[in-house]
Amino acid sequence: MYPRRCILCDGVLDTPDSGVCTLCESKLKYCKEPACKKCGKPLNNERQEYCTDCRKKKHSYDQGKSVWIYKGDMKNSIYRFKYGNRREYARFYAEESVRIYGGWIKSRGVEVIIPIPVHPKRKRKRGYNQAELYAKELGKLLELPVDGESLVRVVNTTPQKELDDKERRNNLKKAFKIKKDSVKYKKALVVDDVYTTGSTIDAAAELLRDAGADKIYFLSVTIGEGY
Repeated sequence: MYPRRCILCDGVLDTPDSGVCTLCESKLKYCKEPACKKCGKPLNNERQEYCTDCRKKKHSYDQGKSVWIYKGDMKNSIYRFKYGNRREYARFYAEESVRIYGGWIKSRGVEVIIPIPVHPKRKRKRGYNQAELYAKELGKLLELPVDGESLVRVVNTTPQKELDDKERRNNLKKAFKIKKDSVKYKKALVVDDVYTTGSTIDAAAELLRDAGADKIYFLSVTIGEGY
């Protein structure tokens, strides 16, 4: 009654066990080497170790990875996932994430998966938190707990996509909060749908470190291109 749809063209899948139709398979732009050793952004120069963003600023997280480049059809896919109620996309996003980075996650000794939270007002309007859907699918596949309660968003911030880098950092100051004595783990994987400059992940990672976590990694469905 409710057939799965292709994450790129949104048409009914001709391969039900996948998340992308036969015609769209070649359009998936995966993140590949050379890539930034810190955030994982694909780079144009294989001699570079870090992207421009990571050379200019110190991040609060230890390392991050992403599956696809945030452009073209994949950018539209994320938009539908986030605003168009295409919750079913989370399954394929997670399957590919684990296929590519499952070994990396396990080798880091990750104990818990933490989705970037949305403000309660925004969640009520949208009906869900897309990062949390992604996190839950990851948790099932990796057999890891998902903590969607400890990190909360207390300020309904302006969408990051509407701001420049400096505005993004200021926008997230005091936007998140950790529930008192709720962090019981040392190694956490923070997940989100899009990584651009890292301001959101940094804000979350800083709080988690203050609460007692030693190692903070991130995994996002998509990421902007590096330079």
